[in-house]
Amino acid sequence: MATWQVLLEPLPQGARLLVRSPEGDDLLKAHLPDYPDHPRALLTLLEGLALWCGAPLTVAISANVPSSHSLGLGPFSDDPDQWPEESALVHFEFVLPSRRGRRLRGLGDFASLRRLGLYR
Repeated sequence: MATWQVLLEPLPQGARLLVRSPEGDDLLKAHLPDYPDHPRALLTLLEGLALWCGAPLTVAISANVPSSHSLGLGPFSDDPDQWPEESALVHFEFVLPSRRGRRLRGLGDFASLRRLGLYR
């Protein structure tokens, strides 16, 4: 079963999330604000997407700027021990750019996330 591609960009005051089909079509775009009510909110959201998809997800992360620890992301660096908490349903990794697919309109430019595609 092909799995969805999830791209996450931590920002100083939140995070942007892009979910794509195996064919490269946009399925979901979100700008998540800072300060969720629970430290596992982001991981739980991603686990929910994995359950909806029916398969564990690999989440491509990019952190060009410091992110808030309140998102539950932890400090991003090139050291995998410093990446956010994972689970049986969610795995994080840095990846290379992908090809272009169908795009959803609205919520601004997600070009920086699209450059992180999970196509192998």
